[in-house]
Amino acid sequence: MLIRTSAIALNITQRLTAFNCFMKKTIVFFVISSAAILMHTTLFAQKHPLAFATASDIALVKKSIPTNPLVKESFDEIKKSVDANLGKDIDVPVPKHAGGGYTHDKHKDNYTIMFNSGMLYQLTGDVKYAKLVKDLFFKYAVLNPTLKNHPEATSSSPGRIFWQALNDANWLVYAGLAFDLIHDYLTPAERLQITNGAFKPEVDYFTKDITPWFDLIHNHAVWATAGVGIVGIATDNDDYVQMALYGSKKDGKAGLTAHLDGLFSPDGYYNEGPYYTRYAVLPFYLFANAVNHYKPSLQIFERRNKILKQALEGALEQTNLDGGFYSYNDALKEKTFVSNEVVVALNIAWDVYGENPAYLPVAKAQGRVTLSKGGLGVSQALLKNKNIAPFYPYKSVVFTDGAKGDFGGVTVLRTGKDKNLTSLIFKYSSHGLSHGHYDKLNINLYDNGNEVLQDYGAARFIGIEQKWGGRYLPETKSYAQQTIAHNTVTVDETSHFNGVEAQSEKYHPIPLYNVVGNYAVQATAALDTNAYKDVKLHRSVYLITLPGTQKPLMVDFFRTISDKVHQYDLPFNYVGNLISTNFKYTTHGSSMQTLGLKNGYQHIWKEASANVKSPLTQFTFLNNQTFYTISGFVKDSAQVFFTRTGANDPNFNLRRESSYITRTRAKNMFALNVLEIHGNFNATSEFTINAYSRVSSVLPVVDTDDYSGAEVVIDGKHLMVFQSNKIFDNKKIHQLIINGKAYNWQGPFVVYLENKKL
Repeated sequence: MLIRTSAIALNITQRLTAFNCFMKKTIVFFVISSAAILMHTTLFAQKHPLAFATASDIALVKKSIPTNPLVKESFDEIKKSVDANLGKDIDVPVPKHAGGGYTHDKHKDNYTIMFNSGMLYQLTGDVKYAKLVKDLFFKYAVLNPTLKNHPEATSSSPGRIFWQALNDANWLVYAGLAFDLIHDYLTPAERLQITNGAFKPEVDYFTKDITPWFDLIHNHAVWATAGVGIVGIATDNDDYVQMALYGSKKDGKAGLTAHLDGLFSPDGYYNEGPYYTRYAVLPFYLFANAVNHYKPSLQIFERRNKILKQALEGALEQTNLDGGFYSYNDALKEKTFVSNEVVVALNIAWDVYGENPAYLPVAKAQGRVTLSKGGLGVSQALLKNKNIAPFYPYKSVVFTDGAKGDFGGVTVLRTGKDKNLTSLIFKYSSHGLSHGHYDKLNINLYDNGNEVLQDYGAARFIGIEQKWGGRYLPETKSYAQQTIAHNTVTVDETSHFNGVEAQSEKYHPIPLYNVVGNYAVQATAALDTNAYKDVKLHRSVYLITLPGTQKPLMVDFFRTISDKVHQYDLPFNYVGNLISTNFKYTTHGSSMQTLGLKNGYQHIWKEASANVKSPLTQFTFLNNQTFYTISGFVKDSAQVFFTRTGANDPNFNLRRESSYITRTRAKNMFALNVLEIHGNFNATSEFTINAYSRVSSVLPVVDTDDYSGAEVVIDGKHLMVFQSNKIFDNKKIHQLIINGKAYNWQGPFVVYLENKKL
């Protein structure tokens, strides 16, 4: 990769290509110390490099470069990128552009070059690399004291070098690491010049000018504290380190320790969702690694039962077969576990937590390692193991949310193996801070590596200046975060908590039961009593694998309880092409209207609609050669809409995506739906197998305050599902008499097939 050092070195297209190449291939080189390090005191400076590299570990990496292909490839890549900038004019421009613009990308290039060149200095001993870092630092030492709020700043935490303070924190992390790498090359006077000119204005801004932001329990503050802490370790400033560890007041209510204690549940779920876990693991692991060298007695990697290990593995468990992170909350679907953040975290985890074969499929997909002791270990394991599994060893898993695990959670039900994996995600967590969505009791479905029932994620074109400066687009709030954009119930065209984040943050659904790991029947259920003032939401989802079949049925009970009549909209945001329905519908073609006027409805076109009265409605769609049929029960009558996003979208910010929505009016709704995976279409041979649904009937057989139950007829066989709506004790004995037949079971639910329990 070529990284420019002057405005004329590369044109805009080339700059973007270079930056994209960096994001995919540039290796961050972190070394974890295996040697004892002197404890820092205010009287004695530490030996450098310290933040992530020690002489012994550098020696190990250096020795392995000629003999380890993956390590050599990583070294060659970084050397090529840095060498391309040697001898060129150094450009440290006055900040002007938002995300994706020239000055924004130039400063990102600069901190990348600084860090990479510093690492090359350590690995080669060639002073030309240290000089390049020093020259860049001298430029920033002149620029940074002159800066005020960035001219394109739009947030409550504006940046100085970049449009938001978060990006300034990114700069501080990498610049701090770079300074540490060339520490001993610099004279004391040069160190002082850089410390006072380049670092102090940024640190003071974080810890004095925007202190509330620095002290947040949020991914932004994770980066900020990591930056301040790494700079403190690099410059022998223990005051910076203490603020980074314990907050600006050093009282433990903020900083790294508070982040580790407050942002994760006991089992490693990060409340902003897996996409932001991916983003946060980098500063978490980098700063923890630096602290582990600086003050090993803190045992930072052991904190909260090795919470950082659980966080990394929890994030990996919330990915699709292609490595893409589940896209609930503000997520971008393009991000996968091959991203640099996960490479760094995984390599450090390999070293500090021990070798873990489960990581190897991920490491193999990443195709690169950091030049570190951990990266070296991963690369050696990849070379040694000839039969690495094709995928991460996914399993059904239950995540709690909240620091104490008492704020709801997320359940992932899985069946199948490898490419035949089916994953059902049920989200009943807390809001998720500023990146949360109004999506209580939402479900998503992945099958054969494909997104089938999707979450929109976020509306954003990251790094593209023309699209709102690379920021989150307005449609993130006006559509993507709204309830109708999710596979859950919207009441009276109003989002959960009326779309007020402060209200949503106060409450969370109540988990009722989770049964995972059973091949035949897996189940999850939760209750929400706060999203609407006078409506309770109760959802139970079952993943049932019938004997002799490979693919499961999803049986979905969605109950609403109210004293008043309401309009209930239940969408299935599907990915694929409509194949058939068992009802007639009217297309609206030249007279399309929006589904509503606000709360996300203003962005949805009504493409077709139908009034349905039959007890059974069926809708079949095709997704990547597999057929999916949703069979639903309709009591009395309902409306059905086929919709597409894109209304009131003058800048074409939204993706054009489809939804199948059932609308009913009632006091209490019992929405009963069955999703069936069936058949195959081979476009090459023009051959179709099992394109028609095997489900012939879906009927509720009981729905009271105490119990709900349904009968599904599939292939002529009767599948019965019963659940308790009040008592969820695993030891409780229940009995129902339906049509003169007694059904008995223990626990919150039971599934019968042809009168036999599954």
